[in-house]
Amino acid sequence: MMPKAIRYLRLATLPVLVALIAGCGTGPGTEAPAPSGQASALLGFDPADFDLSVRPQDDFYRFANGGWLDRTPIPSDRASFGTFDALRMQSEEALHAILEEAAADSNHPRGSDLQKVADYYRSHLDEDRIEGLGLRPIQAELDRITAIRDRSELPAQFAHLQRLRVQTPYGLFVGQDQRRSDRYIASISQSGLGLPQRDYYSGDGASLERMRDGYVSYAEALLREAGHPDPAGPARAILDLETAIAQAHWDRVRNRDREATYNLMTFQELQELTPTFDWGVVLAATGADRSPGVVVRQPDYLEAMASIIEETPLETWRQYMTFKLLDSYAGVLPRAFGEAQFEFRGRVLAGLDEAPPRWKRAVGATESALGEVAGRLYVERHFSAEARARMQELVDNLLVAFRQGIDELDWMGPETKLEAQAKLAKFNVKIGYPDEWRDYSALEVVDGDAAGNQMRAAAFSFERMIERLGQPINRGEWGMTPQTVNAYYSSTMNEIVFPAGILQPPFFNLEADDAVNYGAIGGVIGHEISHGFDDQGSRSDGDGNLRNWWTEEDKQAFADRTSRLVDQYSQYCPMEGLCVDGRVSLGENIGDLSGLTVAYRAYRLSLGDQEAPVIDGFTGDQRFFLGWAQIWRINYRDEALRQRVMVGPHSPNMYRVNGVMVNMPEFYQAFELRPGDALYLPPDERVKIW
Repeated sequence: MMPKAIRYLRLATLPVLVALIAGCGTGPGTEAPAPSGQASALLGFDPADFDLSVRPQDDFYRFANGGWLDRTPIPSDRASFGTFDALRMQSEEALHAILEEAAADSNHPRGSDLQKVADYYRSHLDEDRIEGLGLRPIQAELDRITAIRDRSELPAQFAHLQRLRVQTPYGLFVGQDQRRSDRYIASISQSGLGLPQRDYYSGDGASLERMRDGYVSYAEALLREAGHPDPAGPARAILDLETAIAQAHWDRVRNRDREATYNLMTFQELQELTPTFDWGVVLAATGADRSPGVVVRQPDYLEAMASIIEETPLETWRQYMTFKLLDSYAGVLPRAFGEAQFEFRGRVLAGLDEAPPRWKRAVGATESALGEVAGRLYVERHFSAEARARMQELVDNLLVAFRQGIDELDWMGPETKLEAQAKLAKFNVKIGYPDEWRDYSALEVVDGDAAGNQMRAAAFSFERMIERLGQPINRGEWGMTPQTVNAYYSSTMNEIVFPAGILQPPFFNLEADDAVNYGAIGGVIGHEISHGFDDQGSRSDGDGNLRNWWTEEDKQAFADRTSRLVDQYSQYCPMEGLCVDGRVSLGENIGDLSGLTVAYRAYRLSLGDQEAPVIDGFTGDQRFFLGWAQIWRINYRDEALRQRVMVGPHSPNMYRVNGVMVNMPEFYQAFELRPGDALYLPPDERVKIW
């Protein structure tokens, strides 16, 4: 049975549809009674969020979310605002209360976790002291850069800056070896850009030109505040240097290819790749010389980088490093630095009207440095054992549904199915928070030393990463803090991880009917499982090793289906002249489509032989799809939407709803789609992967 308001949407004239915006009417010109408190809780969504001037068969995203979108402004200090943002603000406010309480007490035992979070947070808030100290906290670092007299000193300086988490032309990381997931190894990748990615340096259009000009103005402002007598020329030289670096960067499509970006080399082979740049100095200075080798993600970039280093005047490199240092520490320097940073990164790049208040920046900085201490305090107050157990039940059900889905695939042969099932059986699941919390005893935090605290926290984090080398794989480690509103799949760990921060309404609502939970958090669970079987995750086996476990026939059948998804999403253009690149977003689009497909299967399995109850006129299937739609509602500023398409791997959220709906027969049945409806695709054009 369909809600009456939805049924009338197919038949009514436009004036009647507009009249129905207030709620789910019982017929043209009538008002529906407000849902009872019990029914509202069970629904897990509010029909007042709908836009009943839009038919669900034409634009399900707008139908489900239009009322909310129309009445919800973007906060002045945010680039976008949606369900994720609302939960992040909730998490942020919870941490704010926790940190304020900790900071109010100056008697925490020295060296304790509470002393560290309290002093870190309090020091970041102390603007008067930061202002009074000026550049003194980082003066030794500025002097070190100024003292460089020869190009041969750059490798050691770059290595030093990396310990402080200051950007250099390359990035160095220690993680699991993708082909031998039982060991840690050092990786080197392209880096060095202050604009979001390479296309910002060369793309046409007034918007990108404005961002490049803004970047030059930003560099000029920081150098001026640091005492440079004539910063305009150096600021332009920094942009020119980064433009050369950007031209050598691999594009986003090539960077997604896990085979292309896995190039294992010995230290000697790495040195032979760039004879003029001494990697031995870098590896020794960072401690990465303990690595069993090095994975070079973009070999020809490193070759180009070495040439750029030789061809660029040494003075420009000093200016570049000075700017990068100031940019990294602007938040703990006098307010003129932070104001210049906001003017560019906030106003120009993101379109913000005002900077976040100091307390929000202090919470973020403390989380960045002491994330699991803050996370443990958060979990104690905001995540229950009941929620963890219920989430485990949902995950288990999704894994059963995925297993059944593999068995029923008509495009995959038995040999590959056996491998896929073997991988799925080895999935590890982490829910809420780590079983063992991170040890921060080696990190010194000093009250009143905001910049020093940030530098020590950066060095602590870097050293902790390097110390992995030669150690057994830490399978209890988390890549996100518990308060994070997100989730992830790790291909080398072969695990799915769901922090406590995302396990809140409307993603996960213990009071709601199962349908909306399966559509919301169930879809997220399915999304993360599906990442293990997307175009890149499917290249790893159950042990996390990059290995082809596909027959050639099945690999081609998979490629045929994913190419159709690429074509579908590449037609979505949220702004004039700006379209989604279906190749870049493919993994996330597979995750959404396959994730919701398996979540629906799990939901139906959970019902057994029973049919779901109708609640306030909504069938279980309708509530399922509305649960998915509501978690993706969001309002974007133009700058944020542009960056979403140009930089991130995710499609804009309207397509994370409608792009999935057009491919799911179950949606067609739930909302009675017919030929001629805007979301209708003929059966032979719909994509099904997992």
